Amino acid sequence: MNSNYKGMRSGFATVTTLFFMWGFITVSVDPLIAALKSIFELSYAEAMLAQFAFFMAYFVVSLPAAALIARLGNSKSIIFALGVMIAGCLIVPAATHFDTFELVLVALFVIASGITILQVVANPLAAALGPPERSHFRLTFSQTFNSLGTFLAPYLIAGILLSGGIFDLPKGTPVTPELRLESFAKIDQAFLLIAGALVLLAIFIFVLRRLLDVAKPVDEGQRPSVGPALKSPWALFGGAAIFLYVGAEVAIGSAMTNFLHEPDMLNVSLEEAGKMVSLYWGGAMVGRLIGSGLLFVVKDRAPWLLAAFATGASLLCLAVTQMHGETAAYLALSIGLFNSIMFPVIFTSTLERSSASPAATSGLLCLAIVGGAVLPYVYGLIADKSGLHTAYFLPAVAYVLIVVFAVAATRAKIYQHGTASAAAGH
Repeated sequence: MNSNYKGMRSGFATVTTLFFMWGFITVSVDPLIAALKSIFELSYAEAMLAQFAFFMAYFVVSLPAAALIARLGNSKSIIFALGVMIAGCLIVPAATHFDTFELVLVALFVIASGITILQVVANPLAAALGPPERSHFRLTFSQTFNSLGTFLAPYLIAGILLSGGIFDLPKGTPVTPELRLESFAKIDQAFLLIAGALVLLAIFIFVLRRLLDVAKPVDEGQRPSVGPALKSPWALFGGAAIFLYVGAEVAIGSAMTNFLHEPDMLNVSLEEAGKMVSLYWGGAMVGRLIGSGLLFVVKDRAPWLLAAFATGASLLCLAVTQMHGETAAYLALSIGLFNSIMFPVIFTSTLERSSASPAATSGLLCLAIVGGAVLPYVYGLIADKSGLHTAYFLPAVAYVLIVVFAVAATRAKIYQHGTASAAAGH
């Protein structure tokens, strides 16, 4: 192996720790939504504003993040991003102190802004730290650790947020101010613990900062712009696929706690239901482990693998719309397995086929993650009007459209500039 690539291994391992952390924090919003819905007595659409605030940061911050990284470099940008995330976590206790849902949304936007900067700098490193022909494999392998974070977060965070306080009350029992304060204290505890972990991670990155500066910062020497990508049909096509995938995945995960809690589903406590959401995200982890191996072997046929996985996810969603009880619950949780390889394959397939530069295409794809803000809110509107089962038609359609993208990708021209410069991840 080239000695330069050998020297990149330690840097790649360091970057992978970041994937774990932003996965953990991103999915911590799922049990938080269930907690906020009960504490503030919100509708599903109102509760989904938490995801709207979180994922809107991708749309607002992505391009400024690229400019920031070009100015600061890799390691300094990562430490700055972690600092922003810590600040967001510290806003949460202020929000609970003032009993203000809107301030919680501000905190989530700030946290997600830091995560956006982190992703814009970290994923190019994961894609670039090694042979270019293995970028599909490396990005999917790194996201396996992202999935480890998403697997652990619901179980650990739900055990804090959805226990005690108002969640120990029998249904129909009046909520006292004291119990609301106890539930708010649980939210504070969770985000202060996350802030502490981020401080330790920032120290870790600072110590190993030289390993992260072996690759050039994203967009170094360029003015960050998505303009050229807007002229590329494949960049737009890939952006739409990312929008749909992230929106579908986030919508399902966000409502899963309440879905499993329903009397016609598992009829378990919110705490137990929240912990079971780990199975949804754990399926993505297992799928990425398997998918990493499959993509290593069939790297030239990655879109066909994407088509198969998206078809499976759509069929499961349709089945859930028609079923109840344990069968529907475990089918819904199984969708995570089929979500596993979608993001990295859509991303790298788009980079390969876009006529625009990797920097411009990556910027557009990063903006498209705003689907995680839009589709969950629509999902909530459908759930409020017709129920959570009917809402599964929305992700079912999204996955069908991703199949269309994948099949089209098998016939499209591949440009040689594409695979090593991914600028976002989920």
